[in-house]
Amino acid sequence: MQRRKFLNKAGAGMAGILAAGVAPAFAQSTGEVKWRLASSFPKSLDTIYGAAETMAKRVAAATGGKFQIQVFAGGEIVPGLQVLDAVQNGTVACGHTAPYYYWGKDAAFALDTAIPFGLTARQMNAWQIFGGGLELFREFYKGYNIHNIPCGNTGAQMGGWYRKEIRKVADLKGLKMRIGGFAGKVMEKLGVVPQQLAAGDIYPALEKGTIDAVEWVGPYDDEKLGFNKVAKYYYYPGWWEGGPQLDLYVNLKEWEKLPKEYQNILEAACWEANTWMLAKYDAQNPAALKRLVAGGTQLRAFPRETMVAAYKAALAVYKEAGEKSPAFRKIYESMVKFRDEQLLWFRVAEKGYDDFMHGIGSIK
Repeated sequence: MQRRKFLNKAGAGMAGILAAGVAPAFAQSTGEVKWRLASSFPKSLDTIYGAAETMAKRVAAATGGKFQIQVFAGGEIVPGLQVLDAVQNGTVACGHTAPYYYWGKDAAFALDTAIPFGLTARQMNAWQIFGGGLELFREFYKGYNIHNIPCGNTGAQMGGWYRKEIRKVADLKGLKMRIGGFAGKVMEKLGVVPQQLAAGDIYPALEKGTIDAVEWVGPYDDEKLGFNKVAKYYYYPGWWEGGPQLDLYVNLKEWEKLPKEYQNILEAACWEANTWMLAKYDAQNPAALKRLVAGGTQLRAFPRETMVAAYKAALAVYKEAGEKSPAFRKIYESMVKFRDEQLLWFRVAEKGYDDFMHGIGSIK
C-alpha cells in the first residue's frame, strides 16, 4: 500500500514539475550524480534496450538534469552476460539485465525473471508489489552487493524458431537450442542441448548451423534479428517465459549514497519503464507476427504431449534446485503459492473474457 501511494503521489508530482519546466527545490540544492549503466542488450532492439533509456530520461527530467544515467549497450563496457559482475564489483554503478542469465551462480536468480510455467506479467507485478516477492529478492541481492528494481517485462513470449517441425517430444532429442536462463535445464531433460548466447551472437550461430533452434522474445524483436530468414517454423507459446521481468541492478554502495529523493525518483522511473516496455511489445507484436506469416513463416502450436512432458520435467528441476539452493526454495514456495491463487482468479474473469473475445469473429 505504501508503494502504491508513493507511485501515485510521485506521478502527480512529477507531472507538475515537468509541466512547469523547472527542477524541484531538492534537485536544485542536491549535487550532481552521473552514473554509467551497462545493458545486456544491443541498441537495435529498441524496446528491450529502450526501457533503460526511458528510465534514464525520466530520472534526468525529474531532477532537472542533476541525476544523469548514461546507457551503454551490451559489449560497450562489458559483455551482455557480465552485467551482474560489473555492477557487483563497481565497474559500473548500475546495469539493466535479465536476472535469469545468472542462474549458474544460484538458481534463485531465475525466479526474478521467469521460470517455466511461472507467472504472467500482471501476476509478476502483483507478487512483487503485494505478495512479498520484492522483499525476498532484496534480501537475496544484498549478498551480491546489489539493490534490485523491476524495470521491464516483455509479456508472454513465443516458443522460438526451429529448422524442423516438433511433432512429438522425441523430436527435441539432440536439438542444439539457444534458450535463455533456467529453462535450459528443463529442456535438457527433454533431450535438448541448451546454449546460452547474448542477442548479438544468436543469428550467426543459427545461420552457420552451430545451433538448430532459437528462442528470443517475440515477433517484433525476432523479426529485427532475422531469425525467419534461417528457420521456417515458429512455435508458441513460450511456456518457459509467461511474463519475464528485467531488473535494474544498482551497486549497493552507490544506492546508499543517493539522496532519498533520488532513490524514490529512480524507483518510480523503473516502474514507469516496466509499464512502457510491456505496452510497446503489446503494441508492436501483432503487426510483426502478420508480416512474418505473410513472408512464409510457418506458425505452429507445441503439441500438448510436449507441454505436459515439459511441465513434469520442470517440477523435477525445481525439486533439484530447491535441494541445492535454500534461497531458491524459499522464493519459489512464495511464488508458487501466489501463482496458484492467481490462477483461480484468472480462470474466472480473464479466461472467460478472453475466450469470448477470441471467438467473436464467428459471430455474424
